[in-house]
Amino acid sequence: MSEARGATEKLQAELHGLGVTSAYEVGDDETISVWIGLVVRYRDGFYRWQEGPVKRRHLGTDPVGCAMRVARRYKELQTDVPLWWDDLDRELRGAPVQDYP
Repeated sequence: MSEARGATEKLQAELHGLGVTSAYEVGDDETISVWIGLVVRYRDGFYRWQEGPVKRRHLGTDPVGCAMRVARRYKELQTDVPLWWDDLDRELRGAPVQDYP
């Protein structure tokens, strides 16, 4: 198992424990998609997470701390959806079909 894969598995387990059950690894062993526009990558010993234009990083040796920060931001985003989210959602999902998102 690669270092990146081990780190992402630990982070995903911690996120799941904090109630973020929709997060998934995208297939490259280093990227977890938490929500549309909220992504965490493990590289060079750091978790690097991005939501929209904002970028953050957290030590790769602390998946618990990183999961807490990401889960907190995830909940904030769901409570108060930023303006850029609608544009990104529309771009990724396409136009609604018969009023279904």
